Amino acid sequence: MASSLVGALLPRAEESVEQKFLNLMADPFGQELAEDSIVIAVLTSLAITTAIFLAFCLLRPFNAIVYAPRLRHTDEKHRPPPLGKGLFAWWNPVFKTHEDEYVEKIGLDATIFLRVARMCRNLFAVLAIVGCAIIIPINVTKSKARQNAAQAAQGNTLPSKSALFLMTPKDLDGEIFYAFVGVAYLFDFIICAFLWWTYRAVHRLRRKYLDSPDYQNSLHSRTLMITDVKRSLRSDQGLLDVVDSLRTTPEVPRASIGRNVKDIPELIEQHEQAVMDLEKVLSKYLRNPNKLPATRPLCKPSKSDPEYTNKEEKVDAITYLTARIERLESKIKEVRETVDRRDAMPYGFASYETLESAHSVAYTAKNKHPKGTTVNLAPRPKDIIWKNLPLDAKTRRWRRFINNLWITLLTVLYFIPNALIAVFLAKLNNLAFVWPEFGTVMARNPKFWAIVQGIAAPALTSLFYYFLPIIFRRLSMQAGDLTKTSRERHVIHQLYSFFVFNNLFIFSVFAAAFGIVTAAVSASQPVDGQPKKAFLQVIEDIHPFAKIMDALCNISPFWVTWLVQRNLGAAIDLAQFVNLAWGSVSRKFLHPTPRELIKRTAPPPFDYASYYNYFLFYSTVALCFASLQPITLVVTAIYFSIDASMKKYLLLYIFCTKNESGGLYWRVLFNRFLVAAFLSNCVIALMCGAKGGVFFRWKMLSAMVPLPLLLIGFKLYCKNAFDSSIKYYTKGDVGKGTEAPAPIDKESRRRDRVAVRFGHPALYQKLTVPMVHEKSKHLLSELYRGRLDGDLGGTTGYSDVYMKRMSKENPGKVAETTGPFEFVSEGNMDFENFKNRPEFSDDHGGEGSVYGQSIISRPDTPAGSVRGRSSSRDSERTFSPDDAPGVTYPAGYHSTPSNLREISPSPDRGFGRLPSNQSNPYQLRDQTGLLSQAAPMGHQNASPYTPYTPDQDNREEYFRK
Repeated sequence: MASSLVGALLPRAEESVEQKFLNLMADPFGQELAEDSIVIAVLTSLAITTAIFLAFCLLRPFNAIVYAPRLRHTDEKHRPPPLGKGLFAWWNPVFKTHEDEYVEKIGLDATIFLRVARMCRNLFAVLAIVGCAIIIPINVTKSKARQNAAQAAQGNTLPSKSALFLMTPKDLDGEIFYAFVGVAYLFDFIICAFLWWTYRAVHRLRRKYLDSPDYQNSLHSRTLMITDVKRSLRSDQGLLDVVDSLRTTPEVPRASIGRNVKDIPELIEQHEQAVMDLEKVLSKYLRNPNKLPATRPLCKPSKSDPEYTNKEEKVDAITYLTARIERLESKIKEVRETVDRRDAMPYGFASYETLESAHSVAYTAKNKHPKGTTVNLAPRPKDIIWKNLPLDAKTRRWRRFINNLWITLLTVLYFIPNALIAVFLAKLNNLAFVWPEFGTVMARNPKFWAIVQGIAAPALTSLFYYFLPIIFRRLSMQAGDLTKTSRERHVIHQLYSFFVFNNLFIFSVFAAAFGIVTAAVSASQPVDGQPKKAFLQVIEDIHPFAKIMDALCNISPFWVTWLVQRNLGAAIDLAQFVNLAWGSVSRKFLHPTPRELIKRTAPPPFDYASYYNYFLFYSTVALCFASLQPITLVVTAIYFSIDASMKKYLLLYIFCTKNESGGLYWRVLFNRFLVAAFLSNCVIALMCGAKGGVFFRWKMLSAMVPLPLLLIGFKLYCKNAFDSSIKYYTKGDVGKGTEAPAPIDKESRRRDRVAVRFGHPALYQKLTVPMVHEKSKHLLSELYRGRLDGDLGGTTGYSDVYMKRMSKENPGKVAETTGPFEFVSEGNMDFENFKNRPEFSDDHGGEGSVYGQSIISRPDTPAGSVRGRSSSRDSERTFSPDDAPGVTYPAGYHSTPSNLREISPSPDRGFGRLPSNQSNPYQLRDQTGLLSQAAPMGHQNASPYTPYTPDQDNREEYFRK
């Protein structure tokens, strides 16, 4: 290794550093690949894919937590077909499940994802047959004829080209490229036919979704979201004036203007972070309860904590975090109680009694701005990005401009580190060429630097691509996206643009473009007293289009091997090796908290943006190189055949949809496929312009001019034919020319509670309880330096009444006090025991229905009531499936609940004490009777835990007297 490195350095020893750098940049990626290496790559990839697949079949029956979490946790309605223990017992349940069953089992987003995967599989199978049948015979026969002629002229001294390069049009010229123009038309027709067929299927699935009971009975389906409301209209009546100005339906909706929650969301976020930090500290400190560390854990105060001026001085972590949680909780409660006196916001919601009325009004308001507002169908409240709703249109436009500027800079300028990684980090001897001192160091430790060379470049690139979607999501949030669905659509668009520009365009033509620029600069310089050439003459001498086409032909074998290796990614997704290994390693070495262990048993969310981007990017690569190397179509068809099958299992049994959009990703995909078809046409146009000859060139290019116009026309046809009925349930006027609708039932109106169910989550979100392993329960009275005796008097306003919590097991005895924590035993650290709690289910597809009848209020939206409590004495009605439970406020929205959690980490809050046998703080009741005059609560279904009712305390009876 050392001798080879030194030998590699010698040929360029006398070159200047600048010249070395230019030579490396002119050929940074090593474009030409040997035919044998491609065959080896294909065989290796297929062998590893088969091995991973067999490993999955062996491991699956014994690891249901990793390979079938949806089967364990979903309710009967959404549960996928049962699986046997055989190696291939999953085959029939997966492949015999009909598409209509998918919608009910896994949701519309996942169903459309599988439909798109099948479309790609069938599309590229047809393109592979057509493309290989037409392009390969033309390229091989013509290239072989030219090769034989050249060999004859040179006396058979020229080496024969490999079959792989004979299949490229690199050696063709003249009118033969008319065949490629015909192929462009044929490919566009096939692509549009498959897109149209899938558009029809998406339309059918979407209409069925709109007719489903789940959608028909949800509040958001008949609610409008009104934004950009002027100050004079910021009231409930103002919203009614806005929708009334549209004069679409005689029905009068219930309206609710948004309220300013000020800094409550930030306080809740800080509270959540403090709870997570406390859990991590306790998990590490109490990992061995029988042998605690000699010193208590320390931490630095939070930078946002005003109680500490010296942020660098370390303090006792347990004492500090519990005190910080207490202060944040007090502040949240204080602000919540005053939110009704704050100003209204420029957004609100209007809910109709019928779905038809809401959709009719929304359709009428499309592309209109009644009274300066924007009226749209309301998304699920869980889907709303609440902090962006108050932004006005001008602010959103400016933020969107800045966001697009940053994304453009990131996309355009990334080619610099990308090229440097490919040139120097992937080939360290290149770095030694321009940095001789490093070459000396590398020669001393060849094995070490060989390992670095093999790991550094792919690890750095993978790390960047892992964080890239996160970066784009945050930029989209900053740009003012109002919903998570729109944010994900923008992320798909941004990822696709980034990958196509950097990983396809720049990678494929960088060397050719760099060579053209350097050649143009050199040719424009005067040589031996000769005047420098004119710019146009220089460009004509270089033949840039021919160089670019040659570069594309040379790099086409690379894309064949790259697409083959994508099969490994599909197999690795199915095998879930990372999750399987990470669970064991982290449990043993990283001391995860009980909350983290519980979440690991939940169905992981499916990243639609990343997977759709991969589908689109692979398709674009295949279409762009289809005319240059038709084998790419075959490889891509094989990839989609494998991946479409594997993704069925993943979405049925493993992954969940975090935020169901109802199939709203399709239009983004449809548009990107049309862009891919256009780029494919551009490649063929480049071939015609570079090799078509002076006489035929312009005729061929003229013949291709209608292609982009046909693609645009096809897009407009599909938009007019399908889009409106996909989005809106009805477009007609409701009630026009008919009798006035019957009076609306007041009880039905009261159950809507638009203000609660579409209120800001900060007003009702329960605060998180620190979770601790039950094995450490006996130590917390020593570790927790606060008041642990359950003293309620000083914190409730009844300081003349001093009462301690009594033990449930030993009546008459004081309960054991362990501080404000939730204890979880080893056997209960499973998502099954916590799937109805929003703090766990919200990130794992739980919207009140996937995991069964939720105990959460507002089953399809963020809940407004305290979950898991027994029904209030004041409740005026009982729960029914048609009546989603929730807080019922006095008239209007202007009373704000103090829906703090019933357990608090505050050292001096008595309602935070848990009895010795109670591990679930969500089952505690009001211990002081102070909530007896609160607004009535909807009746809740029984929780899986037995509620703790301290009858022996007789506190309710005491205060009643």
